[in-house]
Amino acid sequence: MSTGEERALVQQIEGHLLLTAAREEGRTAAARVASRLGWLTDTQRDDLERHFETEYLALAGASWRRTAERAEELRHTYEARYRALRQRLVAWCVLGCALSAAASLLVLATA
Repeated sequence: MSTGEERALVQQIEGHLLLTAAREEGRTAAARVASRLGWLTDTQRDDLERHFETEYLALAGASWRRTAERAEELRHTYEARYRALRQRLVAWCVLGCALSAAASLLVLATA
């Protein structure tokens, strides 16, 4: 199994675990809300819990997408900044080497 395949497998497992945890959180929250409504029939309670869990998962998914999009934006921003800083550092190093070479030539020429 290649590194890319391993990474994809790990991401699938993480996604599954994240979804399972969110689904369980949704069920728990739905049961908590439904328990406060004692006048609901069992059918109504099950229906409410199912709809609540579905909405909870939809909201969690939207939140995850926004987080992933923002992370991608930040990654591009930081990569661009890093490239600019690296280019500036290389330019200063080249300038320093050129100045050192010029100074060495001047010293040798005067000697």
